[in-house]
Amino acid sequence: MEFDWINELENLSGVTAKEVEETFEDPFSIRLLPDTDDVPANEARYFILGKSISGRGIFTVFWTDGKRYRVILARPMTEAENAFFERKTADLIN
Repeated sequence: MEFDWINELENLSGVTAKEVEETFEDPFSIRLLPDTDDVPANEARYFILGKSISGRGIFTVFWTDGKRYRVILARPMTEAENAFFERKTADLIN
């Protein structure tokens, strides 16, 4: 899939587009789906916690139509998100 960056680069809070793209390639990334059935599929927002190649943890909210990603917001992970990510990654490895 490819990224649709039109008008979305201003929503990157302290991270680069390249770092965000790298998190989608992270084999240990954690993708979370919407928790409600009330939202139409074309408005559903997804979440991903992943690491860039440099090891920087990034939290991203995105939308997809199955062919492209549109990033709504991306920022560095908080300490709690990073702890959750590390715990889940350790569970997968062990």
